[in-house]
Amino acid sequence: MAQHPLQRLASPARQLSMALHVAGIASFIASFRFLDTWDTPMSAAYGGHYQFLTIIGLALALCTFVVGLLADLTLSPQLFGVKNILSVCSAPLELLITILYWGLCAIDKNLVFPPEFQLDFLPDFGFHAAPGLFLTLDLLLLSPPWTIHGYSAMALSQALAFLYWFWVEYCFSQNGWYPYPIFDILSTWQRALLFTVSALLMTGSTMMLKWLYGKVNGIEGFKKEAVTNPVGVRARDA
Repeated sequence: MAQHPLQRLASPARQLSMALHVAGIASFIASFRFLDTWDTPMSAAYGGHYQFLTIIGLALALCTFVVGLLADLTLSPQLFGVKNILSVCSAPLELLITILYWGLCAIDKNLVFPPEFQLDFLPDFGFHAAPGLFLTLDLLLLSPPWTIHGYSAMALSQALAFLYWFWVEYCFSQNGWYPYPIFDILSTWQRALLFTVSALLMTGSTMMLKWLYGKVNGIEGFKKEAVTNPVGVRARDA
């Protein structure tokens, strides 16, 4: 398949692209397998581990890379386009998860995990850093540039943030406790503020990834074009 003119390396392709997607899938599946052996009250509660934004993001990252691998195997431009669309959600979300998690851990790790359930470094890295790294590499090296508008990125981020807040509150109504200790500390309006700030951070993550793409791939004027174009990945980019 011909390489996209604004894409650094060939993808879909049965070379580096496939190797990166296989490595990412192996990492994500290893994290899910760890959950099967991690005995916590969450596993038996309503919503299970999917009360955690981390696990929702991990599932979306896995879907993105599975579709990417299928595109590599079939050299299908349609599947490649689907992978790129999924990436618009999954990559900024994983970057947000990385920023929030390690930022809160720098303040107090007990804000995100009770002391008795804190993770060793390897699974911690697998959940809270590896997905963001894999998705960023896939974007920078193996994808055409995003053309999502800044306001559209904000709308998408706010929708995801408040959908997750609704989900967390619904699980709380069933279980009587929140998945993250920080939610117990905050009042309702403070949680609203946290989710609003998170949406803004995710929007900023999208814009930062677009800017970084332009820098890495040497596309002059891309930052301005990417912000002003309509939402989505253009048909020629797929």
